[in-house]
Amino acid sequence: MGEFIKIENLCHAYASSQDEQVLALDHIDLTITAGEFVAVIGTNGSGKSTLAKHLNALLLPTSGDCLINGLSTTQPENLWKIRQLVGMVFQNPDNQIVATVVEEDVAFGPENLGLPPAQIVERVETALELVGMSDYRLHGPHLLSGGQKQRVAIAGALAMQSQCLVLDEPTAMLDPLGRQEVLQTVKELHASSGMTVVYITHFMEEAAAADRIVVMGAGKVLYSGSPVEVFSQVALLKELGLDVPLAAEIAKRLRENGIDLPENIITDEELAVALCP
Repeated sequence: MGEFIKIENLCHAYASSQDEQVLALDHIDLTITAGEFVAVIGTNGSGKSTLAKHLNALLLPTSGDCLINGLSTTQPENLWKIRQLVGMVFQNPDNQIVATVVEEDVAFGPENLGLPPAQIVERVETALELVGMSDYRLHGPHLLSGGQKQRVAIAGALAMQSQCLVLDEPTAMLDPLGRQEVLQTVKELHASSGMTVVYITHFMEEAAAADRIVVMGAGKVLYSGSPVEVFSQVALLKELGLDVPLAAEIAKRLRENGIDLPENIITDEELAVALCP
């Protein structure tokens, strides 16, 4: 597996209301291999959403470089190709749906690529099937739940045959059922197609589903490791104002009270199995 995303010494500065330069990203180095599922966590203001917008060149580096499949976002001639490679799903489902019928919304991207109609139809059908929304293809998006709208947004990226999906807090505005629906869709997509996934979230239970978690704070990458490695750093995460999954917290407290439990418990299921084998 080669490098799909390579970020080198990336800085992103913007002018504050007092006209001072604020560093939202501060000399970041990060590599994500093709097919990896990476979650990015951090409190508000940590730079995680700013980072997400660099991955399909919605923002450009103030200095440093962001390479997507070897293409630098700093070269204007690469932008069209990069945006085909990387599909974005944002926080608010209502802000990213452009058509009045689900299948037309999913067809929007491929139509802009100028593909022949038969190919567009095929891509739309495949994409809706992959996210489990085929039955809703003739519905108006306004009739859908938040979770269903996000699945349509994901289908839009799949119809572009994006090789990487970047989701910027896609469940922040959803209820628990919608959150579960979106995360399950992303997990299934990653497992079946092996596409590269960058999932930005402030829900630790969602981050636990990734292969690797990147912890951000004050515009820097502070820590990177597997979910078990990251969530065993309870003190560090608490200091940053982040939680650990409830199961990890309970397991830690039970271990402190002399109950023999494995160190790698981070999900409710793992805790249940350890307590009731």
